[in-house]
Amino acid sequence: MTPWPTALPLVAILRGIQPHEAIAHCEVLVDAGFDAIEIPLNSPEWPASIRAVAARFGAQALIGGGTVLNATQADSLLACGGRLMVTPNTRPALIEHAVAKGLFVAAGFATASEAFDAIDAGAQALKLFPATTYGTGHVKALRAVLPAGLPLLAVGGITPANLGEWLKAGCSGAGLGSDLYKPGQDVARTRQCALAFVQAWRDATA
Repeated sequence: MTPWPTALPLVAILRGIQPHEAIAHCEVLVDAGFDAIEIPLNSPEWPASIRAVAARFGAQALIGGGTVLNATQADSLLACGGRLMVTPNTRPALIEHAVAKGLFVAAGFATASEAFDAIDAGAQALKLFPATTYGTGHVKALRAVLPAGLPLLAVGGITPANLGEWLKAGCSGAGLGSDLYKPGQDVARTRQCALAFVQAWRDATA
């Protein structure tokens, strides 16, 4: 299996970020140790944000888009310099298309059937979403049947306080949304949240 491609398997999800503020927030994320950043495609003017962030930080971090729903969006993401594609659901045709184009795909899933459909389509990582709906017991059960070494991220409701529980259950890492970034928050808050998550990772993996 392909390992998670960055040193820190925590994906910063900047849902709702505006192009004029994307660089400043990504700078503090990278400074804190983040090397995977996702800008969901339902964010305002997302192509401008991804293009700017990929140009500035593409050599230091895996930059990509989330909430990718179709091949046209995947192609646009690639054209903007994105290398990571994250989906909220399991669409084998989309996964196959994106992998063929060279994108690293973290496919959203909930059930074992969806997980194996995503794997068969070539997804290099899985994203359990929404994670808190299913709980850590779901992760433990899935790990009994999923291929060893397959990156599995928990997304939805992950906080610095509970990150360790998800890792202990069998997750490789996590995608971090509103507990890391909310639209309109200042850069200082993003820095504070980023450092808290990095410390939680260190504590859980020491």
